[in-house]
Formats: sequence, structure tokens, C-alpha cells
Amino acid sequence: MGHKKAQKRFCAFCAFLWLLCFPVLAQDAIQQQQQRLNSSDVEERRDAVMRLGSMRLEAASRAVLPALQDAAPIVRATAAKAILSLGSEASVAHLLPLLNDKDEFVRRETAYALGHTRSRSATTALSERLLSDKEDGVRAAAAVALGEIADETAVVPLVQALTSTKKPNDFVLRAAAVALGKIKSRAGTAALMSTLSNEKLPSDVRREAARSLGLIGDPTAAPALKAASTAEDPFLAEIAFKALKKLNRG
Repeated sequence: MGHKKAQKRFCAFCAFLWLLCFPVLAQDAIQQQQQRLNSSDVEERRDAVMRLGSMRLEAASRAVLPALQDAAPIVRATAAKAILSLGSEASVAHLLPLLNDKDEFVRRETAYALGHTRSRSATTALSERLLSDKEDGVRAAAAVALGEIADETAVVPLVQALTSTKKPNDFVLRAAAVALGKIKSRAGTAALMSTLSNEKLPSDVRREAARSLGLIGDPTAAPALKAASTAEDPFLAEIAFKALKKLNRG
């Protein structure tokens, strides 16, 4: 018994020492990576940003901020998620300007990062990217982010993206359908029903429309789901059937 008590006291003492030393060790690690941010080597700067982000500390994220203006797109893009430990609103304030970055990859990663903030203050800017960006990858990322934020004011632009006739991109359509399901507003029901019933669209887009209709739970979607439950695509039929069951339980 005495040995076990002594062992517990020793472990508690070690934990206490760790708590005392951690701030100093963390600060040293942050400073070490900050110095690497001044390297002329792009890969070293990117690695430093990644290491700072992985610390998940506000001080580390603050140290990353200069990298948002780095000359290399890969460093700016990596920095977008590395600053998230600043907190939602502070992160949004620093990220929004990057939605207008000249580089597609930076805009795309910034959109994803804004989704992680779950902040509604990013909804307007993301909606604009969804509807106006020239790159489908950015538009899809904006749709994904809007789904993560789940702000009902994003339903209108998501519906516009889902029903657009301007060379629709499958990834954008699928992301918009998923986002509407996450927001769970009945204002998106009609567009999702239209997507589900459109046999010219890819099956995976129609599947996500069916899944989202089940999440929304609007009984007016029952006829469209019932029709899709007998679709030739077995996966679509199964998803529609399960969604229909959800409506019936509701």
C-alpha cells in the first residue's frame, strides 16, 4: 500500500512540474518556429506554419499571422487553418481578406477554414464566393463551409447554386445539396425535390438531395422521395426510402 501511495505522490509531483514548465516550453517552441518563418525556403516556412497550427494554442496561431501575407500561395493557404486557435471571430476577421486572394488554392483553403469557425459573420462573404467565384473548387468549398456554419440566411444562395443553369459543376451541386441538409430549413425543400427528380443529374448529386430531404423532414417532399425509392440506382433508392421513413416517423 505504501509503495502505491508513494507512486501516486510522485506522479502528481511530475504533473505539477509539467504544468509549471509547459508555458516556458511552449513559448520556446513557438519562438523556434517563428524564426523558421523567416527562411528563404518555402517548404521550411510551410512546415513551420503547420507545426505552429498543430500546437492548438492562441499564442502559436498569433505567431502564424504574418504568414497570411507570405509571398508563396502554399504558405498562405496553410496558414488559413493554422490561425484558428485565435477563436472564431478573431479568425474570421483575419481570414476574410484571403477570400479575395488571387490564388485559387488560397481562396479554397480559406473557405474551408471559415467553415471551421462556425461563425455566421462569414456567411455573406462565403455566399458571394459561392455565386461569383470563377473556380468551381472555391465555389464548392464555400458551399461546404456554409453547411458547417448552418446559418439559415445561406439557404437562398445555396438554392441558387443548386438550381443554376450556368454549366453546373457536380461537386458544387453535391456540396450545396449537403449544406442545405445541414441547415435543415424547409426553404430548401423545393430546390432539393427538383434536384432529386432531375434524372439528367449525376446519381451522387440526387443521392445527397434525398439524404438532405430526410434531414429537413418536410412532409411535402414525400412524393418525390417515394418516386426516387424505386430508382434504378440502388443506392439512391435506399437513401430515398430511408429519408421517406424519417418523414413518416415525423
